[in-house]
Amino acid sequence: MPQATGNPTRQLSDGQQKNTPHTPDICDGLDGAGPADDGPAVRHPAATATRTDTELLIAASVLLADAALAARQAGADLTDALTGGRFALQALRRPAWALGTALSCAHALTSPAGLGFGPNGGVIGELARIAGNVTRRRPAAVAMAVDAFALRIEAATVTHPNLDSAHARRLTGAVVAGDRLEAVRALHALVERLGVTRALTTVSPVIMELLALTGLLDENPVNDGFSWVTLAGGVPTTDPFLGLPSSLLKYLNPGPGRAERVDADPILAKVLGTSRNDIVSYINDIGALGNHGLVLLRRIACADGTARHVLLLPGTSFALLSNSTPQDLVGAFDGCLRTDTTYTRAAKKLLRRAGVPAGSELMLVGHSLGGLTAMNLAADVDVASEYRITHVVTLGSPIDAKRPADHTTRVISLVNKHDVIPMLDGRGPASPHDIPAGWVELAWLDESYDYPLSHAPQAYSDSLRGELAHYREQVNASIRRYDGEITGNQPYMLRDK
Repeated sequence: MPQATGNPTRQLSDGQQKNTPHTPDICDGLDGAGPADDGPAVRHPAATATRTDTELLIAASVLLADAALAARQAGADLTDALTGGRFALQALRRPAWALGTALSCAHALTSPAGLGFGPNGGVIGELARIAGNVTRRRPAAVAMAVDAFALRIEAATVTHPNLDSAHARRLTGAVVAGDRLEAVRALHALVERLGVTRALTTVSPVIMELLALTGLLDENPVNDGFSWVTLAGGVPTTDPFLGLPSSLLKYLNPGPGRAERVDADPILAKVLGTSRNDIVSYINDIGALGNHGLVLLRRIACADGTARHVLLLPGTSFALLSNSTPQDLVGAFDGCLRTDTTYTRAAKKLLRRAGVPAGSELMLVGHSLGGLTAMNLAADVDVASEYRITHVVTLGSPIDAKRPADHTTRVISLVNKHDVIPMLDGRGPASPHDIPAGWVELAWLDESYDYPLSHAPQAYSDSLRGELAHYREQVNASIRRYDGEITGNQPYMLRDK
């Protein structure tokens, strides 16, 4: 498990530093900027805790998570020892010893004073685990995992007052207790009071914890993998409800990808006519591209005499689960869990079709799924070998589990903490897991509050043009090498096939 304490500062450029999201910045006072939830609520003592108390909650959750994972592994090891061929062979030679050993292992695996009901792994262990799930026998590992998730939720509540409302606490309490009927009632009450979007925004800081708890405490034995991976800080490769593997997505998103040059419409052409090497300008360009398949390749004659390129990648269209472009919901799930997707394949074909010279310096800027795709391209060894990807700039993207193939690629992640989407990688505000030391993450709370408004490119643009102008300046300083004259703005339409 990664370290729980002391979030290090991230170096943005020489002489400039930014704290990670666990460290309050000047915008943290806007935590309550969204409309009030349901009036005054009885506050848990931790709700008035200091920042140090929040860190202690996270540290305690990490220790419990470590203990839960260790207990689960101990159960697997005992199960393997008890059911393996070596034990059977020894039992033939020393039956009395084997009987005593078997009884001791069985007691450790099933006793409330031991592992609770901890067999797992292998055919026999998994059958026993399934039987335990169905009969609601809770292993000690699960009990500790539940407590670890509960502490993460409490830590998030300290810094997100809307989670401290009576209705929100009713929901989180029911999920932690494993009371699904009460959880459904609490969710219905929350939606009835706030509406769907505001209810989603309220629970968004702990959405992964709630999903993991739901999978861990139900009787379904095949969806537990999501919960354990989330607890360990990994990226789940199964869904939290049915336990379906992510490999199924490749059958739902099989397109080889295609890129076609198109002309900019008058509105897009007008926006591009005012473009420059500025993060707000890039965000506005992405907003103008829309999310119906258009991307933009820009060529810049930079001030130092070098020709560089910028690829702008918009996010998901929410109109349909799947459409003819890579920018659909199926593509979004695929981009979270895999690197080789229809979107990345189409983008690679774009770069080749455009004739971007091998060895050219390239900056990738993406919103939502576009940011995921930017990281997937940077993680592609073939792409990183052919082009020099200097920067990946993402906004509202769940990229924390992605890693560029070239360690010198600079990653800058912009996150509105009211935005649900960046938290889908499992690292929310209360997560104990940190980003790599070389990354820059700039996070804030703004007045957009509700999802999906908080996720829109315009919300990010407005924030960076307003009181977060210092973040804008920091990002612009980091991408200064791309200053120069724009000599080409070519839109491309990307298709699945």
